[in-house]
Amino acid sequence: MARTTDSPVAVEAAPDVPSPRATTRRLASRLDLVQESATLEVTRRAAELRARGVEVVDLGAGEPDFPSPPAAVEAAQRALAEGFTRYTVAAGIPQLRAALAARYARLGAPWTPQQVVVTMGAKAALFELALALFEPGDEVVIPAPFWVTFPAQVRVAGAEPVLVPMRPADGFRLRAEPLIEAFSPRTRAVVLNSPCNPTGGTISAAELETLVAAAAERGILVVSDETYDSFVYDGDRHASAAGLAARFPETVVLVGSFSKTWAMTGWRLGWLLGPDWVVDGAVRVQGHATSNATSFAMVGALAALDEPEAAMAARLAEYQARRDLVAACLSAIPGVVCRPPAGAFYAFPDVSAYFAAGETGSLPLVRHLLDEARVAVVPGEAFGAPAHLRLSFACSRETLAEGLDRMAEALHARGRRSG
Repeated sequence: MARTTDSPVAVEAAPDVPSPRATTRRLASRLDLVQESATLEVTRRAAELRARGVEVVDLGAGEPDFPSPPAAVEAAQRALAEGFTRYTVAAGIPQLRAALAARYARLGAPWTPQQVVVTMGAKAALFELALALFEPGDEVVIPAPFWVTFPAQVRVAGAEPVLVPMRPADGFRLRAEPLIEAFSPRTRAVVLNSPCNPTGGTISAAELETLVAAAAERGILVVSDETYDSFVYDGDRHASAAGLAARFPETVVLVGSFSKTWAMTGWRLGWLLGPDWVVDGAVRVQGHATSNATSFAMVGALAALDEPEAAMAARLAEYQARRDLVAACLSAIPGVVCRPPAGAFYAFPDVSAYFAAGETGSLPLVRHLLDEARVAVVPGEAFGAPAHLRLSFACSRETLAEGLDRMAEALHARGRRSG
């Protein structure tokens, strides 16, 4: 008779075999390559303090404080009431795919509705692309500082992230030349994020064209995460890779999200567009991971795309006022270096002047600010820039002023590093 793993006799006869409990508690080795998201860790710790009755000013999570568009909410409610609660095709409802294709056609993109996938947020789109495209032996070039999830997804797919530093002196603007210099025969893709989380750095149209052309010549994909495309300040215009997709149809893949522009974070809706073969791969992954995005949420998202431009313009003006407030307050703290970000809604100051002796990153300082000042921010080492920390200004000016005052007092009390 075959022995079973829960048999006492079997365990006694083979004492070197791991116990059932030890075997059950073993995680896959791929998880050794990734850690908990730093932003989610800060959010969790802040929530634990609040649960104990502690007032915390949360400048950690990048979540807009505006309500979702009323038209989107009403459309989703109608869909629910009308019973639109069944599965859809894995790639999303045809109407939303057509609307997203039309959105980028206005920028010159050639993508058809069949080249659109509606996903469970931009994060899912990027993860599906990683699983569909990357494998052991591949390299993926990523500008640094970077959104925490980019390298993690590459590693989980078995590939190797190649991190290329951008310059703090020019606001971490994304430059083509150092990225191209990082290309090798193993390079499968370059992943861009403009405007960038966490720096707010952007890429110009000329730099983007140079990069995409160089990638196309070498058979390298350019995955452009444009989640923050509506958040560009000082009258500048966002440079979208969509405008290059007609010239380089086998190179450009674009990812976007409803979360930031329309303050729909909890709706969990994003999208990707690209060549047929890339879209087919992503749909196959999604079919086994999540199936379709939530049916009635997609109906609401379709309504959000029709929101008047004036509504977004009003939100952008408020974000710019907040950006200016944050940059001015941070720059007024002796030793803190903060350039106004060109886009997104994060400030990324250099706070290394306040590191204690022996500290090489901002994590101890972030913990100090949370424990002593009750201000939640995110350590820069999570983004590949340990001298910095990230503050979100996706909250009211009153909240920002309170948090920045507390932060300034805590830094003053801690004292600057000598020398």
